[in-house]
Amino acid sequence: MTKKDIQRLFFVINSVSGSNTNNWEAIITDYFTQTPHIVELFSLSKNTSIQQIKDKILTFKPNQVIAVGGDGTVKFVAECLMGSKIVLGILPAGSANGLARELGISEDHKTALSIITDGKNQEIHTTTVNQQLCIHLSDIGLNAYLMKRFEQKGGRGMWGYFLASLKVFLQNSPMQLEMHIDNKQVMKSAFMVVIANATMYGTGAVINPIGKLDDDLFEVVIIKKRSLLEVFKMVFTHEKYDEDKTEIFHTNQLTIKSRKKVHFQIDGEYLGKVKEVIAEINPKSLVIRIPN
Repeated sequence: MTKKDIQRLFFVINSVSGSNTNNWEAIITDYFTQTPHIVELFSLSKNTSIQQIKDKILTFKPNQVIAVGGDGTVKFVAECLMGSKIVLGILPAGSANGLARELGISEDHKTALSIITDGKNQEIHTTTVNQQLCIHLSDIGLNAYLMKRFEQKGGRGMWGYFLASLKVFLQNSPMQLEMHIDNKQVMKSAFMVVIANATMYGTGAVINPIGKLDDDLFEVVIIKKRSLLEVFKMVFTHEKYDEDKTEIFHTNQLTIKSRKKVHFQIDGEYLGKVKEVIAEINPKSLVIRIPN
């Protein structure tokens, strides 16, 4: 290994993420003890700000900043790297690791750490949704409401998610929405609308089978009608959707207005109720470490 191959790796650790009890500081330190890579660790607290992380990055000058946690930790670290060419790495350690799963990053820590050292870099787009960064998936309606109900409860799994989805799906009435997609007005009645950079949720439910993180578009997935079969397809079989019940648009900008306030989430973080959602693409805005 030449001096050029030696990496400076800054790990941002959310030690309370997920339900596991791993000592991530020890795991990371042990893994890199016999390597020439230069490693620095930082443990997040409730009061850690984005500026604190940016200051650490400025001082340490890393090649990669690695988020050790779930989707919320990944989003927080990504916000620190926007506008730079510093690579974002992921060591999955949360109860929801949707983006890691999307990218094929293993939850086995040795395999994930080998990607940090030996993987490749990919430039991806992100979106801004209501002035907040979204890397993965944002939505209004059914799934956001589910997140509110199950906040801070891990280990639901695909079957638990499916059963909970059915209950919420059958109890809730559709949203009445005015949407502007590529400056075209679209009026819809819908149970759920997803702003989708990627394809699947952390549960494995595939909501956007045609999504790509490295193009210049995101998808708008509209669940128009109650259908147990459509939910089953998303969670288990991943078959083609019925276009009468599930509709997909491609765009780089979107505005949604709802008659009533609706539940809203970004990248697994429930953000309350809103009457308006505005989303736009950020092309080639983040470099991320992925498997070869």
